[in-house]
Amino acid sequence: MCRRKKGLILVRFPKVLVAAALVVGASLATVPSGWAQGQDTTATQDTTRARPNLGGPDQVDNQLASDAEPKDALLKLTFLDPYFDFKARFKEKTGIGFSIDYSTIYMKASASLPDSSDQAWSGMVRLYGAWDLVGRESGNAGALVFKVEHRHRYLAIAPKQLSSNIGYAGIFAAPFSDQKLRWTNLYWRQRLGQGRFVFLAGLLDVTDFLDVYGLASPWLHFTNLTFSTGSAATALPNDALLGVAAGAWLSDQVYALASFGDNGSDPTDPFTGFDRFVNVNEYFSSLEVGWTTATDRAYLDNVHLTVWHSDAKTSTSGDPAGWGVNFSAAKYIDDKWLPFVRGGYTEDGGSLLQKSVSVGLGYQAVPGRDLVGFGANWGEPNATTWGPGLRDQYSFELFWRWHVGPQLAVTPDLQYLIHPANNPDESAIWLLALRARLSL
Repeated sequence: MCRRKKGLILVRFPKVLVAAALVVGASLATVPSGWAQGQDTTATQDTTRARPNLGGPDQVDNQLASDAEPKDALLKLTFLDPYFDFKARFKEKTGIGFSIDYSTIYMKASASLPDSSDQAWSGMVRLYGAWDLVGRESGNAGALVFKVEHRHRYLAIAPKQLSSNIGYAGIFAAPFSDQKLRWTNLYWRQRLGQGRFVFLAGLLDVTDFLDVYGLASPWLHFTNLTFSTGSAATALPNDALLGVAAGAWLSDQVYALASFGDNGSDPTDPFTGFDRFVNVNEYFSSLEVGWTTATDRAYLDNVHLTVWHSDAKTSTSGDPAGWGVNFSAAKYIDDKWLPFVRGGYTEDGGSLLQKSVSVGLGYQAVPGRDLVGFGANWGEPNATTWGPGLRDQYSFELFWRWHVGPQLAVTPDLQYLIHPANNPDESAIWLLALRARLSL
């Protein structure tokens, strides 16, 4: 009983910090352009984007900017230029920026559990955009941000399920499921102080802004969750979380970010979150503080610390309450190399891993061209999720994102998984993947 009482004190503390941060505002910056698909780091930003905004490479505003930037690819595909010129004129006239993309990934493992498929394939189409309704000229724009998706599988299982089939305590290609039609974003975004302060309210995806760094996107970068948001040692809520997030640049080098929302939102039926938020009272909250050399290099030169708390999910998965801490450090060297060190610790909460440490490197010789990434992870499975006595896992991933055309990227990916925790009959498993994304 004594240990549990101490735990209660620990898990309440992050909530107090989050509440305070939401009052004063807190902020997360975007990844500078070169590491999102096809963006050019030399591109000049307009005055409304003088400071990076709240979110990572997958956040709608940032993905739209990435889609619109010029690309240096093998095939130019100039026949699409009139369409993109139309989109630019439409945004200038109406304030509505939008994009459509299609992504697909096929994965094949060298071994699987008995009577389980060793391959998976799925795809998704997304429509996303932002409608600047107020403050377009002032730089303090208020916008309605939206993203609707259709996620579907082509084989017996989707890639998100493949980890269970091979006995790996983790997740691959987390967005690639078979959920069909779903909402991911529908929120109001308000900038203040020329981008120094940002506030979001509505249906949010916490992976857009939580524990972000330059190689965090499962659409563009690593597929293994150990190298993405939370290092697999965070009890992430579903996307389309109904809640709020707020932030501020505290100086040109220091930022803070906080979020609070419903812990059991269902992206296939997101509006039930309003009833849950008021009556169920199962919440996820987070607070992050970070440092960077300059605002325009916020997630290339970046060190941050994130604390989070998750209420028990008694109405959904049954996961217990928990809390955790995540750490991330990355440095952009010679505008080509991005080494990183990341990790996390969880106390209960239903996370995949209880302890996780990742190191790796990204390399891009020319902005807007090919990107190579390599990562290595050590992970201790969370006993409250998988049961006690499981062996530690070691994971390695190598990917090469190749730009066939300005709007088309193809990414071969290879993983080597040592000691898959839930498959004691296998000492190691190879995993081969091929991913593609077309944006229009």
